[in-house]
Amino acid sequence: MRVLVVEDEPYMAEAIRDGLRLEAIAADIAGDGDTALELLSINAYDIAVLDRDVPGPSGDEIAESIVASRSGMPILMLTAADRLDDKVSGFELGADDYLTKPFELRELVLRLRALDRRRAHNRPPVREIAGLRLDPFRREVFRDGRYVALTRKQFAVLEVLVAAEGGVISAEELLERAWDENADPFTNAVRITVSALRKRLGEPWIIATVPGVGYRIDTAPETGREESDRG
Repeated sequence: MRVLVVEDEPYMAEAIRDGLRLEAIAADIAGDGDTALELLSINAYDIAVLDRDVPGPSGDEIAESIVASRSGMPILMLTAADRLDDKVSGFELGADDYLTKPFELRELVLRLRALDRRRAHNRPPVREIAGLRLDPFRREVFRDGRYVALTRKQFAVLEVLVAAEGGVISAEELLERAWDENADPFTNAVRITVSALRKRLGEPWIIATVPGVGYRIDTAPETGREESDRG
């Protein structure tokens, strides 16, 4: 999951970003409305987390822009405006959830996962493909009934691949969805993470490389290391 966090208090923004990263949620930070709108125009986010009171276009104006775009992106307002009238107006603007400050990071994570589940309501919370069982809320993966321990980044990459249901995902898209905007676009982190993930999942290799295109879950894997050796 990749989210945009619009928060003008640097300490708060960094704490949120670091906390979400520990939960395998990539977060880009915008300290003002102009930066937020720019990031929304060039990146694909799963959820927007908006402080209502930020410099430049306000969180309310950003919410209106998201709603007008008809992207269907869920909006979580994270703000100190805690009066009932504030909450009502926030929902009227198009917010899907509303969390007031101060807050517990664990609750923010749970609310983000709930919004992501609603966004993808046509997919079951527990996803299964080719002998893989991935539970995004318990952060558990099983292959043919065997529990597989994964790092946070490995889980994030696998979650994107499983959600594609056998479709090909490019390395660029994996970098965009499982890392944040600070990731070097020329890094080999995706290749290294996919290679390590293959080994964790074991043979027969279930993540296939489509040369020059990207990666996919192989619904009919065959034993062998050729795919792994190619990338």
